[in-house]
Amino acid sequence: MLPNHRRDKILELLKEDGSAKVADLAKLFKVTEVTIRQDLEKMERDGMLTREHGGAYLKNIEAQVKSFELSHRDNLDKKERIATKCLEYIESGDSIILDSGSTTTEIAKKLKGFKDLTVITNALNIAMMLGTEPGINLIVTGGEFKPPTLSLTGQKAADFFTGINVQKLFLATAGLSLKAGLTYPSISDIVVKKAMIEAAETTYLVADSTKIGKSSFASLGALSLINYVITDPGISERDKRIFEDNEIELILAI
Repeated sequence: MLPNHRRDKILELLKEDGSAKVADLAKLFKVTEVTIRQDLEKMERDGMLTREHGGAYLKNIEAQVKSFELSHRDNLDKKERIATKCLEYIESGDSIILDSGSTTTEIAKKLKGFKDLTVITNALNIAMMLGTEPGINLIVTGGEFKPPTLSLTGQKAADFFTGINVQKLFLATAGLSLKAGLTYPSISDIVVKKAMIEAAETTYLVADSTKIGKSSFASLGALSLINYVITDPGISERDKRIFEDNEIELILAI
């Protein structure tokens, strides 16, 4: 892996987890700790992060958490459109899982007015948003806190879904492609996503078109894990055919 590409992946990981240790990064990227320290030094000079003994953390992360805002706020117009489309597949009385993420946050914003809706989430911002809604029974997982995504992750978050059965899951992703499948920046998220999918009768992947054809650091598995993809009309004709050829139903948020 070229140094610039490795640094991009390190930044992607920090935007997901908030911090990272030199030793862990060296193992992940299969390079020496000296190489990682050099990467972090350059990234700090470029204003991307702040180094600390044995690792680094994302710049301005404390202010972000205190303001309770997500770091991934690009393409919000597409995400809002996708969220509106998702409402067509949610009914009062449903039990659903809302994964953490900016698109699922947009879905949560639109759930006011539903009756007898059970929502399970690992996203603390979604929990705060829906916690006082009279028609929503809110359940929050346990787990390790990830500051940039305001979410709970790791094995304890995954264990929560043991024995749980819900009708619908609205799943987020960092990237999806035929070759890499569903991918995420953080390895700790993989066990949580798998547990969510196993707990749900139907899985809706919500992803704006900029994520299609891209891949992130850790792979969850093949596209066959999901039932539907809800995206915006920016998807290419080539990518539409890929979904059709793999018998994955595509829903466009027009």
